[in-house]
Amino acid sequence: MSELTNKERMKIPRNPMIEQDAKERASNFKEVNLGYTEDMAVEEAQRCIQCKKPLCIAGCPVMVKIPEFIQLIADRKFAEAAAKLKEDNALPAVCGRVCPQEEQCELVCIVGKKGEPVAIGNLERFAADWERTHTGIQIPESEKPTGNKIAIVGGGPAGLSCAGDLVQFGHDVTVFEALHEIGGVLLYGIPEFRLPKSIVKEEVDGLRKAGVKFVKNVVIGLGETVDELLADYDAVFLGVGAGLPYFMNIPGEELNGVYAANDYLTRVNLMKAWDFPNSDTPMYEVKDKVVAVFGGGNTAMDAVRIALRLGAKRAMICYRRTEAEMPARVEEIKHAKEEGVDFMLLASPLEFLGDETGTLRSMNLQKMELGEPDDSGRRRPVPIKGDIEKIDLDVAVIAIGNGSNPIISRTTPDLKVNKWGNILVDETNMKTNKKGVFAGGDIVTGGATVILAMGAGRTAAAAIHEYLADKSKW
Repeated sequence: MSELTNKERMKIPRNPMIEQDAKERASNFKEVNLGYTEDMAVEEAQRCIQCKKPLCIAGCPVMVKIPEFIQLIADRKFAEAAAKLKEDNALPAVCGRVCPQEEQCELVCIVGKKGEPVAIGNLERFAADWERTHTGIQIPESEKPTGNKIAIVGGGPAGLSCAGDLVQFGHDVTVFEALHEIGGVLLYGIPEFRLPKSIVKEEVDGLRKAGVKFVKNVVIGLGETVDELLADYDAVFLGVGAGLPYFMNIPGEELNGVYAANDYLTRVNLMKAWDFPNSDTPMYEVKDKVVAVFGGGNTAMDAVRIALRLGAKRAMICYRRTEAEMPARVEEIKHAKEEGVDFMLLASPLEFLGDETGTLRSMNLQKMELGEPDDSGRRRPVPIKGDIEKIDLDVAVIAIGNGSNPIISRTTPDLKVNKWGNILVDETNMKTNKKGVFAGGDIVTGGATVILAMGAGRTAAAAIHEYLADKSKW
């Protein structure tokens, strides 16, 4: 164990992540961030001052024991660090890559009060990757079988996190997934260069080895209903995500070449359109074309960076506010700029224009300025009268958010939802109004982050465990 004083620890500079060169990575789908070496990880771990009241734990939606796993890395006990992580996080290699730590655990890090916070996310990734490459994914021990059966609807972050905890409690857990692969948004939404699909599959395999059963190509609500599941299972968790894309409702959105981000990302990430002709996925041609992505979140950044890698001659983000208001991670914005993405800020499309074949050819772009704050607390974008620019355009990707798919609510009419179709729950335990049915993730909150969905899955798992112990109290 290091004998450094806290004063000495505070003087150690934060270790930046090794990255693939921007010019090189802009033309390939290999992972951008390359991780820490063992020595880099140990040095970064030594920056943690092991606070008596670690705020970072409360800042983590799944309540990872952050100081403990970091101290194990500092002591070069890498396998033990990975095991400590997995006491609370079923997908540490995923979270180490895609969670917005800068807005959660690292935001409240005490070391960050006088300098840069400890790189908690980078260390989480290191420990999980070290285990995977050195010992293989180790399976935590489960309690004795309880005989209880739980159905989990949705194989994304919320469902997987819930399943990981429930199987450790000794329950019989089956995950039903509508698509042909398990992972949800981790597979179809996040590109290979941010989250390699082999990592998702290995972590899912870890859950399978722990005892979780997976059933693919099943849409609950179309074939089997929630009520029918309840006849065969003791409890049901709904983690179906928010897969219904929002559009801008402007003229021309029906033109060939206009995509919803979900469709665009699914074709590229899950169906591997980037690997043409090995994967012959139907995809509107992007190579040597002008591509615009509308939105300012992580999905928009993913989509525009994909366009560059598919060979777009120009790839641009169109966002109606300024960079300061963008909800995307700072790292994703930085990477996009380094790779050559054009940022068209304070700009909003008025209409898409096509040719006689119904194919997108251009757009009229309204220039904006910021007015007074709106309900979100951000300054409202206001059109500048007469300031409209016509821009040639071949491909448009709409990435302004998603709503809830209505399949579950339509076939479960007694399940309460809000006006947006999101399932209503008691946030303390994720219980719905329907006995034995729990829900969490984007189907409850609307589009949010992977780690928030996982936190909801964990909360629901603990509540389901209590419910099964004594249903009379629920």
